[in-house]
Amino acid sequence: MTPLSETERATARANDRIGTVLVLDQPGMRIWHLRLQPGESLAPHRHDRPYFWTVLGDGTARSRYGDGRVVDVTYAAGDTRHFPDLTSDTAFVYDLTNTGTTELVFVTVEFG
Repeated sequence: MTPLSETERATARANDRIGTVLVLDQPGMRIWHLRLQPGESLAPHRHDRPYFWTVLGDGTARSRYGDGRVVDVTYAAGDTRHFPDLTSDTAFVYDLTNTGTTELVFVTVEFG
């Protein structure tokens, strides 16, 4: 898989849809559900505010980051990762592709 192109990076910087369904949007917090079938991808997008995610089942994925990295990840149900210090100055962009054989399901909460 090739790194994100300059066009994809520019598009990602304008895209703040970090899930497939926005289930709550209120001042100071947004909650997203992210569901990807095997082979499906979430478009390149940006993270520029504190957030955390929790994955609900086992699976694998590949992400292409704006800095050129391509990273493969294996998830176990309940894995959680927190990014407490993100701002517009420390933002990052990436996409997410389900490379496994089962649906990937995440709950993501953004703050700010």
